[in-house]
Amino acid sequence: MTGTCELAIIGAGPAGMAAATTAARLGVEAVVLDEQPSPGGQIYRAVTETPVRQGTVFGDDYWRGLELARAFAGSGAAYLPGSTVFSVAPRVEDGRREIGISSGGKARLMQARHVIVATGAQERPMPIPGWTLPGVLTAGAAQILLKSAGLAPSGRTVLAGSGPLLWLLAAQLLRAGGTLSAILDTTPRIGIGLDMLSFAASPYLLKGLALMRETRRHLMPQRGVSGLRAEGDTRLRRVSFADRSAAARHIECDTLLLHQGVVPNANLAMSIGCAHRWDDAQLCFVPMLDAWGHSSADGVSIAGDGAGIAGAEAAAERGRLAALDAACRLGRIDEPTREREAAAPRRALARFGRGRAFLDRAFRPIEAHRIPAGDTIACRCEEVSAAQIVEAVRVGATGPNQLKAYLRCGMGPCQGRLCGLTVTELIAQARGKTPAEIGHYRLRPPVKPITVAELASLPRSEAEANAVARQ
Repeated sequence: MTGTCELAIIGAGPAGMAAATTAARLGVEAVVLDEQPSPGGQIYRAVTETPVRQGTVFGDDYWRGLELARAFAGSGAAYLPGSTVFSVAPRVEDGRREIGISSGGKARLMQARHVIVATGAQERPMPIPGWTLPGVLTAGAAQILLKSAGLAPSGRTVLAGSGPLLWLLAAQLLRAGGTLSAILDTTPRIGIGLDMLSFAASPYLLKGLALMRETRRHLMPQRGVSGLRAEGDTRLRRVSFADRSAAARHIECDTLLLHQGVVPNANLAMSIGCAHRWDDAQLCFVPMLDAWGHSSADGVSIAGDGAGIAGAEAAAERGRLAALDAACRLGRIDEPTREREAAAPRRALARFGRGRAFLDRAFRPIEAHRIPAGDTIACRCEEVSAAQIVEAVRVGATGPNQLKAYLRCGMGPCQGRLCGLTVTELIAQARGKTPAEIGHYRLRPPVKPITVAELASLPRSEAEANAVARQ
């Protein structure tokens, strides 16, 4: 294929696959760039090649991803797996955006008239004391091992945190023959609200209750847990916590799996210059989009959970809407056709969005597990503690960008993906401001690690070569 296309879709999760399938059907020349070796994203990871048999461990919702993947494979859209996008030029040149791609140890550039960012979600950091000890993983990491390699933890394993994924993973691990010593549920008690009525009509209600019943047949969770601490010397030895009565407890364990929800993976969209706002319901930054998913940056749409957390089915519908809009902007369909084709995705999106406000309120992570204190590490890449950040604020750091100069926070391999929300909330707390007032890191390419050799291998213009040539 050439280095130009009409539509570049970044990410092959549910939103990316649905967008590509829709766009190709409408005659758009679409290319899907994905850093994974096979389509599926995080939610449907390895759905076409997992060693786990269909109908056993993962449940019907996971295998619905196979229908999306098969439709995508037969769509005619070009697919470049193993391709990490490290930049999308914030400026449009000749009506196209330039995309930096790393693949197979080499870098290359591609140009596209329209870009759909479908980079999905990532787990919210859970910076409790000891969370960097060997033996402490995220629940998402355990699920990746299960999906891609059929591996479930053995030995004394504790699952701790809050959110729908906690219950899904518990059920999947138990079905796979894994062992769980305890489930420490940090979900806070909430009051009655009108949002409960909306959630009563949600398709997720019965699924969630079924997962909870299934898990409780094997293991009763400890509810109302707070004050989690991972403790050990060279590795995890036990987890300490306070139970609902505030009594101190501990459990000896070999593996601790942490989870407290997911948030949009926003680094690439932010680096392009797409405007974001703080969402206090989901406690994260979300992009500002129109009804089609188009961002504030010309020719850039955002689809899927990267546009705001809503689940796999909603992600696919958002992908279809973004593709319809892209096809219209590219001149493949007219506006009446776009509106007509959008009717079904909009109905489905409304259905899967019912009760979202209740889920956000019910599984709101507690402050003590979001905003660390003392020696607890906040930025893992640069090993910066919460106390160091608070001290930097005391001597003059006003926000995340100034903190880079003080402590190198956000300048490690993850480029702020893991620590960004923690740092924002820490500074907000220390300065008595809101997270919206503090803001996020200012992100610039490359947003994913690439080698100097890869950068040096990029093609140069004659003007650039002459600028450094020895006269």
